[in-house]
Amino acid sequence: MGEFRMPSLGADMEAGTLTEWLVKPGDRVKRGEIVAVVETQKGAIEIEIFEPGTIERFLVDVGAKVPVGMPLALVRGEGEPKAEAAVPSEAKTAAAAPRPAEPTPTPSVPPSPPVAQVPPSSPQPAALLAPTVGRALASPAARRFAGEHGIDLASVPGTGPGGAIGIADIEAALKGAGAATEAPTPKAVGINLDQMRAAIAAGMARSKREIPHYYLQHSVDVTAAEKWLAGFNATRPPATRVLMAAVVLKAVAKAAKRFPEFNGFFRDGKFQASPAVHVGVAIAIRGGGLIAPAIHDADVLSIEDLMSAMRDLVQRTRGGRLRGSEIADPTITVSSLGDRGVEALYGVIYPPQVAIVGVGKVVTRPWVVGKRIAARPVVTVTLSADHRASDGHAGARFLAAIGDQLEEPERL
Repeated sequence: MGEFRMPSLGADMEAGTLTEWLVKPGDRVKRGEIVAVVETQKGAIEIEIFEPGTIERFLVDVGAKVPVGMPLALVRGEGEPKAEAAVPSEAKTAAAAPRPAEPTPTPSVPPSPPVAQVPPSSPQPAALLAPTVGRALASPAARRFAGEHGIDLASVPGTGPGGAIGIADIEAALKGAGAATEAPTPKAVGINLDQMRAAIAAGMARSKREIPHYYLQHSVDVTAAEKWLAGFNATRPPATRVLMAAVVLKAVAKAAKRFPEFNGFFRDGKFQASPAVHVGVAIAIRGGGLIAPAIHDADVLSIEDLMSAMRDLVQRTRGGRLRGSEIADPTITVSSLGDRGVEALYGVIYPPQVAIVGVGKVVTRPWVVGKRIAARPVVTVTLSADHRASDGHAGARFLAAIGDQLEEPERL
């Protein structure tokens, strides 16, 4: 019998609050399927499962604060027999009464994992989400989401366990009513900004305390990139046009694949390169706060798919609908404040990552072209890197590779 455990969604996470089950006991699940919603300091995060099987039973009640690594549910693998129902203590006492001299028999039930410390028969989802009198059956995350959009829960049919209303039901109601275009701009759902800032501060303090940073910068002429991008977008409608941010992101991803010492994690005293490039994109949240979820396999995505993934990620981040893997998987981070007029930024590495790339505003500068000086669009790309995983020579080559990609965008 397998265990579905509370995942770690960042180096600074110690626990999360289970706010919603999106499956019920007896449901078959496949790898990568979203099965629960967990509230962290970074907001409401959708949690995937990575072992296929059947949900045997829940081990944790909705609303419980759960440490990282604690089992949340039992998952029966393919071909495994179904577990027998647990025997209530009253039944065991009654069965033992006629023969008091004999010890009470132990029921043949797979023991619950000792770390969970929960009764052998957890309540079903309907009981976990049971509303008070006069209130609709809904998860805490769904209630917040409905409140932000002015949706009356009494008018929303629930499709969750026991008829519970989930965030997906609220979204369906918004689409059906056409309210998505009329409702006020929603706040980030389920995010306590004070807690987020505290988490960021703790993570950055740890980073500066433990990681020996070094910093480099490289200025790049993006004339070719701008010209190529203009031609690429010439026949595209505005909604599908690609921004310079996607071009830079692809250049960083391809350089990270070429220089693996900047793409991975420093854990247990040693660096481990990642075979995949999952680029964390720093996204500002309305009202304050910053989060950097991952675009998976950014080095192999086309420019169009990368731009689409960026739009989707920004929208879901600001709507509080991130997935656990997007929070936990970034292998390198890219941060840009160019839209705020900043020409260069030097980021603080987010552990256990070992590098963060900063991208500034494109500015017009005098530039030597051949034997003459011309006005050219230039962007400053910076690198903050972990000296335990790389050195300045490797960092210079890494930045140069990013610059080469931007100067020859047709290679992207």
